[in-house]
Amino acid sequence: MKMSRGIAFLFVLLISPAAYGQTTHIVGDSAGWDSTVNYVNWARGKTFAVGDSLVFNYGFSHAVDEVREGDYSSCNTANAISSDSSSPTTIPLTAAGTRYFLCPRSNHCDQGQKLTVTVVAAATTPSPPTTPSPPATPSPPSPDGDTPSPPTSTTPSSPPPPAGSTAATVGGGKSLVVWSWVVVGAMLGVMG
Repeated sequence: MKMSRGIAFLFVLLISPAAYGQTTHIVGDSAGWDSTVNYVNWARGKTFAVGDSLVFNYGFSHAVDEVREGDYSSCNTANAISSDSSSPTTIPLTAAGTRYFLCPRSNHCDQGQKLTVTVVAAATTPSPPTTPSPPATPSPPSPDGDTPSPPTSTTPSSPPPPAGSTAATVGGGKSLVVWSWVVVGAMLGVMG
């Protein structure tokens, strides 16, 4: 029984969103979605990428509206793109671009309860650069005057993927799922 729990834990760990480079951003961190948080400061230094998601945690006196830029600037909630008042509200970031959120209740937006995020394209793992093979170098003639040996060529090995890249840490997205099934299958074979 302990072995199957270990396998289940390993499987969940292997297929977790973090393994694919996706991030769940808890808006306002532990303070949540509230009129007392400075969301400009909260978002500063964070990268929001396609595939990530925003999670708004808030009490009954708040809600989340997604609005257009002009409505964001004026705190206008009459033309909301979407509205939600059932915490937690999860917003998937599905396309690159700037998105605008605010609290439509009372004067919360005017008090600073609004958030702008600029979503960048999802990071892809670049292929390692290919280095052309150096030209062949002929061997020097042998001391006894025989014909020189044929040229030799050395092919440099490819450099490792950049540190912190998906390929360097988990082997890439789709192959991770395949490997997780291989690991689970192998462990189940050991148990059976």
